[in-house]
Amino acid sequence: MIDTHSHIYSEDFDADRAETVQRAREAGVEQIILPNCDSSTLPQMLALQAEYPGYCHAAIGLHPTSVKADYEAELAMVRAELMFNKYVAVGEIGIDLYWDKTFLDQQIKAFQLQIEWALEYKLPVIIHVRDSFNETMNALAPYRNRGLKGVFHSFTGPVDEAREIITFGGFYLGINGIVTFKNSGLAAVLADIDLKHILLETDSPYLTPAPHRGKRNETAYVSLVCSKLAEIYNCTPAQIDEQTTLNAKSLFSI
Repeated sequence: MIDTHSHIYSEDFDADRAETVQRAREAGVEQIILPNCDSSTLPQMLALQAEYPGYCHAAIGLHPTSVKADYEAELAMVRAELMFNKYVAVGEIGIDLYWDKTFLDQQIKAFQLQIEWALEYKLPVIIHVRDSFNETMNALAPYRNRGLKGVFHSFTGPVDEAREIITFGGFYLGINGIVTFKNSGLAAVLADIDLKHILLETDSPYLTPAPHRGKRNETAYVSLVCSKLAEIYNCTPAQIDEQTTLNAKSLFSI
């Protein structure tokens, strides 16, 4: 399995990060993608990648909730990192209107500029969408048929949104512990979506799958997401592992 979205570089894992990685290995996780948030998370993320080369892969981007008054300085950091260092993706980027709508215009500008950079460096994007599906698709519209590819991280939308993303072309749906929540409705949506469009993720330390809800999430728990998808697709976890791993390797070139 590949956990395509994990923040195990965060301070939530300072006490047992090595053990967290070991548990992930033991659970069958082959590689981990580490999306960045902003300049404050960059040093820890790069340190983790350096400690586990070939196992942990860093992405670089400015998270929409980190788009504040100083967003231009933050974007300059992203640009510099892309110019001088190697990353597997541009992310985590996007639009988040759940917490605050104050910087919507700046979020859109930051999102589109980082998409331009992803195209320039031929990298996929990791897109964060929260209470902003229409705004996100409108922001993506100018990039249709331009070779953009990526993943809609933590997809939780209805089937028509899933189909719109797939029809756009080049994008996967990132599925995490939410699919194990009884009232999420996500299982019914995925029943209509081919597995070739799906990636596994955790979003550790957030969105912990059942039966561990309420506790810190970690990459090893991606196996619970895999098992739930096996139920939905009426196949074995090994088959889910095989297809989603192929999907992830194709997208991130790892």
